[in-house]
Amino acid sequence: MFSSAPRMELIVAERFGVGESPVWDADSNRLLWCDIPAGRIHALSLATGARKLWQFDGPVPSFGLAQNGRWVVALANDVILFDPETGDREIIATITHSKPDMRLNDGKIGPDGAFWVGSMDGGQQAPLGGKLYRVAPDGAVTTIATDIAISNGLAWNADATRLYHSDSRGGMWIDCWDFDAATGTVRNRRRLRDNDLAAGRPDGGACDLAGHYWSAGPSKSRINCFAPDDTLIGAIPVPLKNPTMPCFGGPNTKTLFVTSLDSKIDAPGHDGILAIDMDIAGVPVHKFGR
Repeated sequence: MFSSAPRMELIVAERFGVGESPVWDADSNRLLWCDIPAGRIHALSLATGARKLWQFDGPVPSFGLAQNGRWVVALANDVILFDPETGDREIIATITHSKPDMRLNDGKIGPDGAFWVGSMDGGQQAPLGGKLYRVAPDGAVTTIATDIAISNGLAWNADATRLYHSDSRGGMWIDCWDFDAATGTVRNRRRLRDNDLAAGRPDGGACDLAGHYWSAGPSKSRINCFAPDDTLIGAIPVPLKNPTMPCFGGPNTKTLFVTSLDSKIDAPGHDGILAIDMDIAGVPVHKFGR
């Protein structure tokens, strides 16, 4: 079991429009995250506290680590390969959305070396236009799921046999698939949670080495914990008003970093990046296959 009252520290006291997609960069001992509407990727060195940012022309919904120090970055419609040292960009894939004003959203690198990324349908009128995609290293795009309002919650367990995924708005569900890391395919989709208002609407997710799935519940200011048998076994209340996504990192991957979106509250402590000391290590970050 886990401690429901672990030690926490607000390591970045700053308001972001939508702080999202925390990624632990172990090679550089730093935490990366994005501010979606500001079109920025931020970096924080844990050793020195130094900050750095990269500005893009439009929203940056999510990103992941690639080979040779590069990143895979999801923009509104494009998935690009980005070099943070030189600024060089290469379009890997372009997604054609089914409705106007849609964009990509939550994305992560899977254990298969592909970039899994979903889209969001801001209108939320049936039929829902959001989808979940798998973008292979060669740029091939496969549609995994459809009829989604806001695709979110991507995470894989330690032995890469499960993929978790959620919809933050249209029914507010969390699903789980059986996953094959060798082929990047999924099967046996089942529902863990459906419109659970008590736990809060599901947002970003992460997995630990014990097989737990951690899901941000921004509407309830908590991080929910699901056991390997898919049951909700508890939650960690957080001072952040709207926590958006957890990410395991730090030297021993026993720190849970949590991003947040604008709380609209004047009092300090409700916005920023939270670091939580955990009893169990998290699943290491995967890298894109090129």
